[in-house]
Amino acid sequence: MDRYIRCVQYIYTESKRKGNIMPTKRKGHGRSKGSKGSGGFVQCASCGAMVPRDKAKKVTKRISLVDYSLAKELRQKGAYIGSPTKTKFYCVSCAVHRGVVKVRAKDKRRKPRKRGKQRR
Repeated sequence: MDRYIRCVQYIYTESKRKGNIMPTKRKGHGRSKGSKGSGGFVQCASCGAMVPRDKAKKVTKRISLVDYSLAKELRQKGAYIGSPTKTKFYCVSCAVHRGVVKVRAKDKRRKPRKRGKQRR
């Protein structure tokens, strides 16, 4: 751990010396925006925080308006029962807390692609 801290400190001081900004943890900064510009904000359904739309975790659920046993009978008769969808957005911390997004072990995470010369 101490070695890691020294490495981070070295990178930070080297980037300062060269006039660069600090290194980032993720290439897309945790967003799926690309080069779209400002994507707008949505409100977290749990804590009420305003979160960028492309960073928020979207959860869609279908809501049944009819009781299950009644719906089963109606379907047997040939009726179509529509069900509206309820969409909620969660900030990353609330999504992790509610189990919408799982925290993956280090070996299960997606590996970053290596940049450089590509073989053909």
